[in-house]
Amino acid sequence: QVRLVESGGGLVQPGGSLRLSCAVSASFYSLHAMGWYRQAPGKQREMVAVMVSGGSINYADSVKGRFTISRDNARNTVSLQMNSLKPEDTAVYYCNAVQRYEGTESNYWGQGTQVTVSS
Repeated sequence: QVRLVESGGGLVQPGGSLRLSCAVSASFYSLHAMGWYRQAPGKQREMVAVMVSGGSINYADSVKGRFTISRDNARNTVSLQMNSLKPEDTAVYYCNAVQRYEGTESNYWGQGTQVTVSS
């Protein structure tokens, strides 16, 4: 029931910045968690940043101090501000949402947006 659409990816030089956004079809009030994951070729998908409905936020150690996750409740969007980008940040970034309803939990993913950090 939840559709996610990412945007904002692209090519950036090391040290540069990008801001990813995710449009969410459902109200944030119905979601247990929202976050960003990434997957590089040959690697497992990894958590980048997740915010839980209770208010906690978790970041991967590799992005702490550089990335910031935020949400806009009125517009139903979640963003990832990425600063001081490194080549190892290159990956496809996916928006994620977890919904709990009537005792069941559903996981939703966007289509992904490519981020390439290269000189």
